[in-house]
Amino acid sequence: MSELLFRWPTLHEGRLVRRYERFIAEVRVGRRVVRAHCVNPGRMEGLVVPGARVWLSEAPGRHLPWTWELVELEGRLVGANTSLPNKLVGEALRRGLLPGLGGVVHAERVFGRGHRVDFLIEQPGGAHYVEVKNCHLVYPDRCGYFPDSVSARATAHVEALTRLVKKGVAATVVFTLLRDDPVLLRPSGLHDRAFATAMRRAVKAGLHARAVRLVPTLEGIFFDGEVAVDVTGVDLAATRGWSASYDSTSGWERKDGKWAGRSLPPP
Repeated sequence: MSELLFRWPTLHEGRLVRRYERFIAEVRVGRRVVRAHCVNPGRMEGLVVPGARVWLSEAPGRHLPWTWELVELEGRLVGANTSLPNKLVGEALRRGLLPGLGGVVHAERVFGRGHRVDFLIEQPGGAHYVEVKNCHLVYPDRCGYFPDSVSARATAHVEALTRLVKKGVAATVVFTLLRDDPVLLRPSGLHDRAFATAMRRAVKAGLHARAVRLVPTLEGIFFDGEVAVDVTGVDLAATRGWSASYDSTSGWERKDGKWAGRSLPPP
């Protein structure tokens, strides 16, 4: 782990009780159960493990003062907060840790048909647009897969960047992997066929795709270099089997007591 990008202010250890109504997690901290903000709109495939050790940050004064930051799976820490990757990539850009993406960095710029890009970098050759996507899902093949559920928003972002690169504008999608074990990143055709197709077309048109490991510890989050991105097709039968094995630890409980976001649609 080469460089500390982010240091936790204070973390509070607890045990996950449940995730419900999508953005809320109940966590036992000491003798009490608190409600924490779950900053992750997806299924969190494989992460919703009742009884798992988790860590929360606290911001007193908010409606939900607790935020679910980390979960421990088989001794490995995995990031659970999808609002952090943009901050981490912004810091990596400012420190020059991503070769080819140097320049004056601006956060969140509107472009095209009402789209907003995470970063615009002023470079001698012109503007370079950078979009960030976070991935937590890693299967036994040690590949990270994004997304873990249908993400029309992510597909729309990639298609908008594709229109830019076809006009000769430089653009990159940076996938962040908030864990230490992945060796490759793949768009998941199992979870979102439209996104996987959009990524293949985008890369063919000239969009750059990169992935960085951002390793969480109880001290903070470290930049751990890049891994390759493979946008070609994968064995959907294998990934479907792996996903099915995580089905009981994915999704959230709805108000009516039923589960949402748990099972994938049929092939």
